[in-house]
Amino acid sequence: MAQTLILAVDQGTTGTKVLLMDEKLQVVREAYQDFPQHFPQPGWVEHDPDEIWASALHGLRKVLDGVDVKKIAAIGLTNQRETVCFWDRKTGHALSHAIVWQDRRTADACAALREKGMEKFFQESTGLLLDPYFSGTKVAWALKNWDNVGRAQKEGRLAVGTIDSFLVARFTGGAEHVTEPSNASRTLCFHLTKHRWDPDLCTALGVPVEIWPEVRPSMSLFGQTRGVPGLPDGIPIMGIVGDQQSALLGQACVRAGTAKCTYGTGAFLLLNTGDKPAMSRHRLLTTIAWQLKDRSVTYALEGSAFIAGAAVQWVRDGLGLIRASHEIEALAETVASSDGVVFVPALTGLGAPYWDAHATGMLTGLTRGSTRGHIARAVLEGIAFQNVDILQAMQKDLGKPLARLNVDGGAAKNNLLMQFQSDVLGVELHRPRYSETTSLGAVFAAGLGAGVWKDLTDIEKSWQEDRRFAPRSDEKSREAELKRWTQAVARVRMA
Repeated sequence: MAQTLILAVDQGTTGTKVLLMDEKLQVVREAYQDFPQHFPQPGWVEHDPDEIWASALHGLRKVLDGVDVKKIAAIGLTNQRETVCFWDRKTGHALSHAIVWQDRRTADACAALREKGMEKFFQESTGLLLDPYFSGTKVAWALKNWDNVGRAQKEGRLAVGTIDSFLVARFTGGAEHVTEPSNASRTLCFHLTKHRWDPDLCTALGVPVEIWPEVRPSMSLFGQTRGVPGLPDGIPIMGIVGDQQSALLGQACVRAGTAKCTYGTGAFLLLNTGDKPAMSRHRLLTTIAWQLKDRSVTYALEGSAFIAGAAVQWVRDGLGLIRASHEIEALAETVASSDGVVFVPALTGLGAPYWDAHATGMLTGLTRGSTRGHIARAVLEGIAFQNVDILQAMQKDLGKPLARLNVDGGAAKNNLLMQFQSDVLGVELHRPRYSETTSLGAVFAAGLGAGVWKDLTDIEKSWQEDRRFAPRSDEKSREAELKRWTQAVARVRMA
C-alpha cells in the first residue's frame, strides 16, 4: 500500500512548526521557524500576520524538499487561539498587526464590563470570564482605534479571525473565511451550547456579528490549497483544533476524566469533560475541545497560566543568565533548593484562578547568599506552583482528586521541573514518547477528517509513554512549599 502522509502546521506564539508524518505516526520531516514579537508599549503584544505566514512557508520549504507531495492526504492546522487577525476580504492583505493573546490593552474595558455586572452573562453563555486574554475585546478595541480596520468594516471588506482562519485564507488563496468551535469558543462571541456566533454577545462587546468566519466541525473540509509555494493545488485542509485542545487530542485524552498539561509559552491544564460542559465555580474556563464530523461536541475544563516557557526565555534574553533555554536545568541543579527564593511569573498578569490583568512578576526571598542557580531554580518552581492553584480549583469543581496528568510541550522535557511539579501537585505525571503533542493533535484531526483513522478509539491506542514522575515529597514538605508560594502571590496582588 502506498505511504499516506499528513502535513501539520502548528502555529505558536513565538514560532511555527511544520510536521510531516505518515499514517504509522513516524516523523518524515519537521522544521521550526521563529518569527519576531512586537511590543508597541508596556502590556501590548502584537504579531505581523505576514511574518507568521512567512514562517509557515519557510517550514514548508524545508519539510517538502524532495518529498513526493502527491502522497499528502490532508493538512491539519493548530494555532495559538485568542490571537486575532484583521485582513481585507477582497485582497487578502493584512490590515494591521494581530493582537496576541498575551496582550493586556483591554484590561480596563473588561473591568468596565464587570462593573456593569456582565461577567455572569458572559460566563453562562461562553464558559469564559471577562479578561483581555480573549479575542472579543481585542476586536472591539481595533475597530475603535485602528482607522483602516474600522474603514474596512464600514465598507464590507473586513475579515476577522483567529490565526487558523487567517492561515486557511492564505492556504486557499483567499477562497475561504472559516474556523471551527475550539477556536471560536475563545472569542467571547461564540455561544458554548448553541454552537453559533451570538448576536447578544457581539452587541454587548460592540462587535458586528457578520465579521466573524463561518464555523465548521473541527474534523471536516475547510478548503483546498491554491497557489501555495511547494504544494500542488487541491490538497484538502481536513482538521483544525486550537493549540491546547490539539494537545489534549494529541495526548489521546479522548475520554471524560482524562487530563493533560502543556508547557509552552504558557502552561495550560485541560480536562476532558465529555459531551456536557462543566461550568466552573472556581474561576476556571469551560471550552469546546473539538467537534467531530457527525457534529458531536466534546467539552473541556481549562486552567491557564500565561507564563511558563516564556519565563525561561526571560531568564535567557532578559537576564542573560543562560545562553540557551535548555541550560536552565543544569544551572538550577547547581543548588539543592531555591533556598527561600520564590518567583511569581506574572509577567503578563496572572491567569487562572486569579485573573488579575494588572499583576506583575515578582522575585522575592533574595539574600546575599542567593546565586544564579537559586534564581534559575525559583523560576522553574514558579512555573510549577502556578499549576497547583489551577489543579486545586479543578479538583474542587470535580469534587474528586485527579489521579494522573499527562504532560507535554517544550518545558516538559525538563526533568527537574517535572519532578518538582509532581511533588507539589501530589499527582503522578506521564510524559509521552513524542512530546510535541500539539502538532500531533493537528495530525490526528486531519487524519480523522480524511478517514485515515476511523474514530477516537484509534487515537487512544496510539499513545506511547516515555517516562512517569511520581511524587517524592511528603504532605508536610508539600504544605511548606505551597505556603511560600501563597505568600508570594499575596504580595504580588497587593502591589
